[in-house]
Amino acid sequence: MVHHSGSIQSFKQQKGMHNSISEILKEKTLKSSRRSLPCLAQSQTHPQNLNHFLSVPLNPEPKTYTNSISASCTHITPPPTDTGQDVCTEEREVGDFEPKTDEVLLVQKKPMSRGKLEARTESIQGNNLDNPSGLMFRDGKKRIDYILVYKKSSPQVEKRCTFERNLRAEGIMLEKEPSLTNSDIMFVKIHAQWDTLCKYAEQMNIRMPFRRKCYFTDWKKKNLGSPFQLKFRQVKSWLPRNPMKLDKEALPDLEESDCYTAPFSRARMHHFNINNKETFFSTSTRSRIVHHVLQRMKYEDGKSKMGINRLLGNSTYEAAFPPHEGSYKSRHPIKTHGAQNHRHLLYERWARWGMWYKYQPLDLIRRYFGEKIGLYFAWLGWYTGMLIPAALVGLFVFLYGLFTMDSSQVSKEICEAHSTIMCPMCEGNCSSWTLSDSCVYAKVTHLFDNGGTVFFAIFMAIWATVFLEFWKRRRAELTYDWDLIDWEEEEEELRPQFEAKYSRKERVNPISGKPEPFQPFTDKFSRLMVSVSGIFFMISLVLTAVFAVVVFRLIAMEKFASFQWEFVKKNWQFATSGTGVCINFMIIMSLNVVYEKVAYLLTNLEHPRTESEWENSFALKMFLFQFVNLNSSTFYIAFFLGRFAGRPGDYNKLFNRWRMEECHPSGCLIDLCLQMGVIMVFKQIWNNFMELGYPLLQNWWSQRKIKRAGEPSRSKEKLSQWDRDWNLQPMNAHGLVDEYLEMVLQFGFTTIFVAAFPLAPLLALLNNIIEIRLDAYKFVTQWRRPMPARATDIGIWHGILEGIGVVAVITNAFVIAITSDYIPRFVYAFKYGPCVDKGYRHEKCLRGYLNNSLSVFDMGELKNGSYHTRYCRYRDYRAPPWSPEPYEFTLQFWHVLAARLAFIIVFEHLVFGIKTFIAHMIPDMPKDLCDRMRREKYLMQEMMYEVELEHLQNERKNNGKQYHHEWP
Repeated sequence: MVHHSGSIQSFKQQKGMHNSISEILKEKTLKSSRRSLPCLAQSQTHPQNLNHFLSVPLNPEPKTYTNSISASCTHITPPPTDTGQDVCTEEREVGDFEPKTDEVLLVQKKPMSRGKLEARTESIQGNNLDNPSGLMFRDGKKRIDYILVYKKSSPQVEKRCTFERNLRAEGIMLEKEPSLTNSDIMFVKIHAQWDTLCKYAEQMNIRMPFRRKCYFTDWKKKNLGSPFQLKFRQVKSWLPRNPMKLDKEALPDLEESDCYTAPFSRARMHHFNINNKETFFSTSTRSRIVHHVLQRMKYEDGKSKMGINRLLGNSTYEAAFPPHEGSYKSRHPIKTHGAQNHRHLLYERWARWGMWYKYQPLDLIRRYFGEKIGLYFAWLGWYTGMLIPAALVGLFVFLYGLFTMDSSQVSKEICEAHSTIMCPMCEGNCSSWTLSDSCVYAKVTHLFDNGGTVFFAIFMAIWATVFLEFWKRRRAELTYDWDLIDWEEEEEELRPQFEAKYSRKERVNPISGKPEPFQPFTDKFSRLMVSVSGIFFMISLVLTAVFAVVVFRLIAMEKFASFQWEFVKKNWQFATSGTGVCINFMIIMSLNVVYEKVAYLLTNLEHPRTESEWENSFALKMFLFQFVNLNSSTFYIAFFLGRFAGRPGDYNKLFNRWRMEECHPSGCLIDLCLQMGVIMVFKQIWNNFMELGYPLLQNWWSQRKIKRAGEPSRSKEKLSQWDRDWNLQPMNAHGLVDEYLEMVLQFGFTTIFVAAFPLAPLLALLNNIIEIRLDAYKFVTQWRRPMPARATDIGIWHGILEGIGVVAVITNAFVIAITSDYIPRFVYAFKYGPCVDKGYRHEKCLRGYLNNSLSVFDMGELKNGSYHTRYCRYRDYRAPPWSPEPYEFTLQFWHVLAARLAFIIVFEHLVFGIKTFIAHMIPDMPKDLCDRMRREKYLMQEMMYEVELEHLQNERKNNGKQYHHEWP
C-alpha cells in the first residue's frame, strides 16, 4: 500500500486530527469476537456508575511552548521558569501545589497547616465522588496514571529533583500531595499528556482500534450449517441456564469490541477511532506507558544512572505503583446501584467467596490487571476445570479399594496370620512379632495398591497430554481475543540493567536493524557456568538434607520398634513414616527461603537481556530447587526404601551402626502415600496462609500503627486513594513466579506419583477452588495494583509442564513395577498360584500369595538374643536355610524381576505412543479461529487502502482540486 506521508502531514497541520471516521465497508456488521481493550471507550454497556467514569469530558489541550500548535502528537518543550531554580526543595514540599495555567511545572505556595490540608483534601474528595474516587489532579480534569512515594527525610534530594525535572521535559505532569497518615511521606501524582501518550504508544508499538469488524464467518456460522446443527442449537436454547455462568445484567460485557487494531502511528492518526482522548488509551495502557518512561528516565549523568528501579533500590523513592480505581466496597448493593468502579465490580463478581462456583470474568481481569495476570488466571481456571475428571476417576479408584478392602485376599491372609512370626526389626531389645499385628497397615495399603492403580496411572498420563494440548487451543483463542497475536515480535524490550551494563558494546539487531547493547559470548558463558555451579551446589545441599532424614528414619525405626508403649511398638511403621515426613516437611520449608535468595542472586549475575528472559531464568532455578527439595525424599521412598536392607543375619548397615530400613510385608506403597499426603496437604495450607494470612496481618498492623500515630478519628474511607494504596502490601518482587511455581509443583504431585496416591487430583481440585478466590481476593483487596504487563503465554512454565508429563510416565511405570506389589501378585497368579491352568480371573487366584512371598530364617544363627521360636519370616524371595544353597535368590525372584522390567518397557511405549497420537490429533489452534484470522488480515489490508483513499480524496476536495474515485 502506498504511503503518502508528506501529504498526510501537511493535511494534518491544516485540518488537525480526525475525531471520527466514516464507514467504508458495506458488508453487514455482525456479532464480533471479544477483542477487548481497544474499543472500551466506544462501548456503551457499562454499569450505571461506570458510565461517568469512562466518559470524562475531554480536557482542553494544555498549552505547549512550540512555534506552532498542532493536533498531532508533538514533543512538549517546558517553558522557562522565573527563578531558574528547580521547584523540588524539601522546605516547600509540604506546601500547597497549585498548577499554573501552563500545566507543565508545579508552583508552590505558602505552607498550609495540617488541619487546613485535611479539610481541603476532604473537600476535593467530596467534589470528586462522581469521579473514580477522586483519582484526578486538583483541577478535577487530569487523570492520575501513576503514583511515586518518597520520604521527605531522604537524603537523595538531588537525584529525585533531576529525575522529576527530566520527567517534566518529556511531557509528564507532576503534582505532589502529603500523606495524611505519615508526615514524612510525600506522594507524587503523575499524569501523562496526550502528546506524550501518543509518542510512546508509537515507540512501544501499542495496538489501537481503527475500524469496525465485519465477520462473514460468524454470520455464516450462525445462519448456515447442517439441519442437525440448527436443531441442536434450538434444543440447547431450551435447556436451563448454566449456573456457573456470570449474570450479564450484573457483569456487562465491558470488553466486547468490534474494532480491528493496528500499531499506533502518529503519521496515520486518521486511521484510528479517537472519539475521546481521555478514554482512547485505557487506564492500564496509560500506566504501562508511564512505567515505560519511568524505566528509562535518567537521574544523573551517565548511561547507568537511569530508571525507577534503581531509584527504588537506593531509597530515593519508597514505592511506585498505578493507583486502584477507588474502593472495592460500596454501601449500596451492586444489583440496584451498579458498580462504582472496575475494582468494585471485580470484588463483587470475582473475589468474593460466594462466587466460588462461577466462571471467572477473564476480560475484566485483563482489563484491570493486564494480559499477563489475565493469562495466569485463565490457565489456573483451565487447570482447575480439567482436574474435575481426574479427581472423579481417582475417587472411584480409591472407593474401589475401600469397598474391596475386606475381601482382598492379601489383606485377609495378613490379618489371619496369627501364627506367622516375623523376624525382629532391630538388634538388641527388639523381639519377634506376629504378622497379624499389621492388619490395619495391610488394609490401608490396599486402598491405594489395588487393581485400579495401573488403569489410573495410564489415565493420568493421557490426561496430562490432553490438558496441555487443549490449553494451547484456549491460549490461542485468548491471544486473538486480547489482540496479542503479533505482540511478542514487536514489544520485547531490553532490561535497563542490561542496557546499563553493556552500553559500551553494541551490535546491529538482525530484526530491527538498529544498534543495541550486546553481551559477549565469553562473558555470557562464564556467568552461566557460575550460575550452573551454584545450582548444583544447592541441589547437593538438598540431597544432604535428604540423607539426614534417612538417618533419622533409621534411628527412629529402632527406637519405635523397641518402645515401651505397646501402641507405638505395635504401629512402629506409622510412627517412623509419620515423624520422618514431618521432619522432612520442616526442612523443606526452611530451605525454600534460602533457595529463593540464591536463585535471585544467580539470575541477576547472569544479566538476562529482557524481562521475559530474566523471569524464565529465575523461574527455572526456583523450579529446579523446589522440585528437588520436595521430591527427593519421595524418590527415596519410592525407589530405594527397602531395596538394600539385606536379610536377617546379614543386614546392610549405615556406618556399621544402623540397619537399613525395610518395607512392610504388604509393600512400601503406603509409605510413599503417607509422604505425598502429608507434604501436599501441609504445603497447601502453609501456602494459603502465606498468600492471604500474611498480607492481612501486615495490613492490620499498618492500620494499627496509623491509629497509634494519632489518627483514630480518620476512617479509611476519608483517606485519599493513593494513601490507602500506600498502606496496602506491594505485589511480591518476583511477580507471578511464586503463583505459577506453587501450581506447577502441585501438578507434579498430581501426576508424577499419582499411582501411589489416587486422591492427589481431588486434593488439588479442592485447593485450587480455594486458590482462585484466594488469589482474586489478594489481588483486589490486599495488594497494591500491579503494573499491567502484557504476555502471550505462560512462558517457560509450559515447557516445564510438558517435561513433568514425560517424567510422570516414567515414574509411574517404575512405581507400579517396583514400589507396588502389582507385578509380584501378577507373576504369582499366572505362574505359581492355584489358577495357573485356569487363568487369572479373581482374587482367589492369589490364595497362598503371602506365604509364597515370605522367606524363612533360622534365628538360631544369631549370636545374641534368646527367642521362643527357631524360625521367623521376612519379605524376600530367598531359599530356606535347609536348602543346598541357603538364602540365595530363588527362580521366582528372577521371574518377578524380568516381569518388572518388561512392564516398564511396555507401559512406557504404550503410554508415550498414546500421548504422541493425541498431541498429533489435537491442533494447537481451532480451525474457525484460523479462518477468522485470515479473514481479518484480508479485511485489514482492504481497510487500510480505503482509509488512505478517503483521506487523500478529502484533502484534495478541501484544497479545491479535482479528484477521482480510483486510487490517485
